[in-house]
Amino acid sequence: MHWHAYLWTGSGEERGYEAERRTDSPDFAGSLLPPMRTGDWLAKPRSRIAASFTEVDQALEWLTAQHGIHFRDDPVGLEVRLEAATQALPHGVDVQWGEWLPGGRFATVGVICCPNRHVRHPCPRQP
Repeated sequence: MHWHAYLWTGSGEERGYEAERRTDSPDFAGSLLPPMRTGDWLAKPRSRIAASFTEVDQALEWLTAQHGIHFRDDPVGLEVRLEAATQALPHGVDVQWGEWLPGGRFATVGVICCPNRHVRHPCPRQP
């Protein structure tokens, strides 16, 4: 197993455009919006991958860095989030963090397991 990281920040209102967030939409691949299901990130173009990891520690370091950038006023806290991610990722469970930002914006940070046990998308890094 390995992991791919994804990031989206944008208008929180845009998250309501559910049609283009679903894989059966013709707009899905071209949409910058995060998918409705975490594993469906793997069906997005490979250019959307922010990073890839072969070790859980690498994924946790990336999550920590993203937390410092996007989740400064996080009521949950980095320690709680990392503890959950540390438990989830080695067992094939995706990690997706989301947080409202000032001005009605929203940030989504995800580390998605590949292969994924919930969806059957091929690895986006394979030719």
